[in-house]
Amino acid sequence: MEQRFTEQSLIGDIVTQFPKAADLFKARRIDFCCGGQRPLKEAIEERGLDGEALLRELNTLYAEAQNKPTGNWNEAPLDELVDHIVRTHHRYLNEELPQLSPYVTKVLRVHGMHHPHLSQVHKRFHELKTELEQHLIKEETGAFPLILQFADNPSPENREAVERAVRELVNEHDAAGDLMKEIRDITNDFTPPEDACGTYRLVYSRLAALEDDLFTHIHLENNILFPRVLAAVKV
Repeated sequence: MEQRFTEQSLIGDIVTQFPKAADLFKARRIDFCCGGQRPLKEAIEERGLDGEALLRELNTLYAEAQNKPTGNWNEAPLDELVDHIVRTHHRYLNEELPQLSPYVTKVLRVHGMHHPHLSQVHKRFHELKTELEQHLIKEETGAFPLILQFADNPSPENREAVERAVRELVNEHDAAGDLMKEIRDITNDFTPPEDACGTYRLVYSRLAALEDDLFTHIHLENNILFPRVLAAVKV
């Protein structure tokens, strides 16, 4: 496997290129904020860590993030598409939302006095977090099983239920998308101020990544999965 990062890579640069590395560094008590402008090797030696194991884990996580599964989802079986959405996008949200939350809160606590817009970022993010967590549960426990059941047996009895479920999910997607767009507006397109610290920049970078994944996620459902299901409904 190609080693994207080495012991000579600057800690801050690693987190800038791969924001999820912040979670790994936090777990190992490696300072990526104030101590970001030093080689990873120094932190490894300071903390008495297994540098080879740390780099292997870091580079594996990076490689996995760069090699998300792709496919022609317009033609793939519906169960494969649903499985992809759950394994890729639901998994990402289930991991990222709780991990990002304390960083958003920390930035508000430290910088909110001088950057009052951060209170709105904090509010909107946690509204989004709550809505998405409930939305994922609804999809996985109710809507997706119903959709797959209908795909296997498009009986007239299930048509109304499927149409209603799709309408509800689309409305929830719209609400989540609107919240994400508000966060983009509040953060000036996720552009941190010039004097922003590493954590401040990390939050903005991960919010941008969250938006990118969320919009791809919604696209797969609104523009591919649901139209295919509704086409079956009309048969």
